[in-house]
Amino acid sequence: MNFIQERASIGTWEYNPKSAELNWSNQTKKIHEVALDFEPNVQIGLAFYKEGHSLETINELFTNCLEEHKDFDTEVQIVTATGKDKWVRAIGIPIVEDNECVFVQGLFQDIDNRTKNAKALALKEEQLRRTFDTALVGMAIIDLEGQWINVNKSLCKTFGYNKEEIKSLSFMDLTHPDDLKKDYKAMLSMMSGNLDYFETEKRYINKKGETIWAQLFISIVRNDNGVPQHFVAQINDHTEIKKSSEKVNQLLRTTEDQNKRLLNFAHIVSHNLRSHYGNLDMLLDIIKMDLPETTDNEIFPLVKQAVSHLGETVANLNEVAAINIQKDLKTEKLNLLKCFNGAFSSISALIIESKTSVSVHIDPDIAIKGVPAYLDSIILNFLTNAIKYKKPQEPAKIEINAREEEDDVILEIRDYGQGIDLKKYGEKLFGMYKTFHQHADSRGLGLFITKNQIEALGGKIEVKSQVNEGTTFYIYLKKYE
Repeated sequence: MNFIQERASIGTWEYNPKSAELNWSNQTKKIHEVALDFEPNVQIGLAFYKEGHSLETINELFTNCLEEHKDFDTEVQIVTATGKDKWVRAIGIPIVEDNECVFVQGLFQDIDNRTKNAKALALKEEQLRRTFDTALVGMAIIDLEGQWINVNKSLCKTFGYNKEEIKSLSFMDLTHPDDLKKDYKAMLSMMSGNLDYFETEKRYINKKGETIWAQLFISIVRNDNGVPQHFVAQINDHTEIKKSSEKVNQLLRTTEDQNKRLLNFAHIVSHNLRSHYGNLDMLLDIIKMDLPETTDNEIFPLVKQAVSHLGETVANLNEVAAINIQKDLKTEKLNLLKCFNGAFSSISALIIESKTSVSVHIDPDIAIKGVPAYLDSIILNFLTNAIKYKKPQEPAKIEINAREEEDDVILEIRDYGQGIDLKKYGEKLFGMYKTFHQHADSRGLGLFITKNQIEALGGKIEVKSQVNEGTTFYIYLKKYE
């Protein structure tokens, strides 16, 4: 008996109402964590029960056992002699003679681990149930025939049915007819073991008969023997996303069509218009040679000047068009310092004549991905602008720095010239034919072309400027890896 009690963690107890004698087996004492020579009584025994529900329950059951001769079998908590909370099963059976309880026999079992595990499992199941019910994504459990076993609130909201209504329908009833074949095939593959899960974008029909788009993720649940039990599905309604995507695609198609038209216009500008200018210029030269007396006419110089301006405009537009037409630029590794040194040599006379001071701080190992002609044009434009728009009566001063930052090389070009009123001209700074200073050579194309060249190389440009203090351009170029 002692062996059975220890292995099953079950003790016994006996109570004699006449003598008020209470006896505990050794295992009962071990469960209470008292010494084996411990001698209990009813008051001491009841004191072990945890105050509140457990103590009230055992008091009531023990009293009913003695007075009304009722058996009891309950699960309550005790506080052991060492202060541990422990779940136990207490059983009591009255022995009745002549309608009087003369003896009570009972069992006492340690069920602490089992009860705590069961409560932990119940808590997890409750948490899972709440997660299932309150998830923002539609969730469902579906039997192998396609019938809904359980659905959450989000799924009901997606389809417009309540729980009772949706459970009367099958998975196939709500699927768009054109997508049924794909679903059947996937479900059969999962049941046969060829697939563990299936994911697809598909269409459903809601209660109003409207088609809705959703992302379906469905998996199969099997028992320990690998036999299919049911399916678990997540259905995420993205009808609005689908509609938005269609609008975006339509806009992209429209934009692509417009870009093609712009490219055609660019071709016309860069080829046809240039030809017309050439013809006009050549005709003026012929008139000048064959009819020299017409050149004395006061109109002729005006026509000549107008044609010359037309040629200049065509050249500028051709340069801009050439940048935007090229889609796949062939970039190469360019040493930034060498490119600057090359630019300095090409305008050395201008630098000397204007008494410009230039300080350069570029690591000789910095390299970018670029097109030589573009980078040369970018550098020259910023250098010549800094000289052109210096303060009156003062030589130009230019500072050039470069640093690497993640995937970019940031080129900083600072001058101490006239500066630009960014509050007034900030939005127009890189516009075509926009000028901000009264300078005879200003055409309003330099920064426009330069910005296009930088963006064609995958970079960007930022600017800080204050009137009469100078301007700093920050040019982001792609680092050569």
